[in-house]
Amino acid sequence: MNAFDIIGPVMIGPSSSHTAGAVRIGNVARNIFGKQPDKAEIRLYNSFSGTGKGHGTDKALIAGILGYAPDDGRIANAYEEAKQVGMKPVVRFLGDNPSFHVNTAELFLQKGKDKMRITGKSVGGGRIVITRIGEYETEYTGDYPCLMTVHRDVPGVVSEVTGYLARMKVNIAFMRLYRTQKGSRVLMMVETDNPIPFEIEGLLSSRPYIEKAAILRGK
Repeated sequence: MNAFDIIGPVMIGPSSSHTAGAVRIGNVARNIFGKQPDKAEIRLYNSFSGTGKGHGTDKALIAGILGYAPDDGRIANAYEEAKQVGMKPVVRFLGDNPSFHVNTAELFLQKGKDKMRITGKSVGGGRIVITRIGEYETEYTGDYPCLMTVHRDVPGVVSEVTGYLARMKVNIAFMRLYRTQKGSRVLMMVETDNPIPFEIEGLLSSRPYIEKAAILRGK
């Protein structure tokens, strides 16, 4: 942890967990989804639900999905901003749920037929953890550039992906694989120390056993 983690980010107040963290959950969720959704259902739990309205957590999450930064003055008008770009947000304050972290939001994003469920928690100082992407339980902070793939659980995929990164002089910081069972689909998150060339998306997406390849921006 560095000094900026302790101080927290530059933001529109009042709370780094309920405002800056919420914006960041929205930012990262939109980045993972890969497009501006036209529908967004947001479910808030525990502290996010209890004090979220007073702290503007609902507006912060909507603003994050719209791509705004934590210090963007438009956060206060997030519902109106969403309407202008054709996004319909629905926010549900669902009270206490002991199975979730104290500051948890579930986002159900949709554009046309494409849908995705993403769960995130705000852990203080504007820092977050994405704990679910679709069917996979994850631990993704969004702090580093990341190559995300969804692929079949077969030998050789990991070495091929890391081989592409090595040839492009991209150094791997962290790598995690998530699957629901052996032989099923796998979600792989490869976080790197330096930016990932966008051309790798096309190279990997053309492989028959890789369903999706996407580059996620870091902090």
